[in-house]
Amino acid sequence: PGHDVVFVAADIGPVIDHTGRCPLVATARFCDLTSPEVIVVPGGNTSELTPVVDWLGVTSRTATWTTSVCTGAIYLAAAGLLSGIEATTHWHFVDELERHGAIYREQRVIAHDRVITAAGVSSGIDMALTLVERLHGPLIAQAVQLAIEYDPQPPFNAGSLSTAPIEVIELVQSFYDVQP
Repeated sequence: PGHDVVFVAADIGPVIDHTGRCPLVATARFCDLTSPEVIVVPGGNTSELTPVVDWLGVTSRTATWTTSVCTGAIYLAAAGLLSGIEATTHWHFVDELERHGAIYREQRVIAHDRVITAAGVSSGIDMALTLVERLHGPLIAQAVQLAIEYDPQPPFNAGSLSTAPIEVIELVQSFYDVQP
């Protein structure tokens, strides 16, 4: 309740994801949005960090919450927001996260002061509910959970490195190994 969502990027217009298949439309430029209340950095290609990292370095100082999902944590770490603190990201990108000074923990969501990180894509829902609870309390967070009918009951117990069989881990690792 009471929040406007703005997709911000270097330029207004379509922003193509790392697969080249899912364009999103930025409605504001980084220079147009200098004091957001909440920042959510999604995952994606981390080969070009500079524009987002520069923007985070300025805006995160006054934001109430700065959050990330998946590899979005690497942007937070590169901006210095995770130096020496525990954070999470997608398991395949742990080394990159730690190269920027964060301390990786295999958890779905980690909250530290005004920063919340979420591991992979599905844990982004957990992060969002955590954020809503911090902003509006447990009643509203639970109402959002019910509204989106978020009642995870995965058909397999292979959703993390600590639960997935080795052959599943190796298969997924091979997908990352062939990406450009």
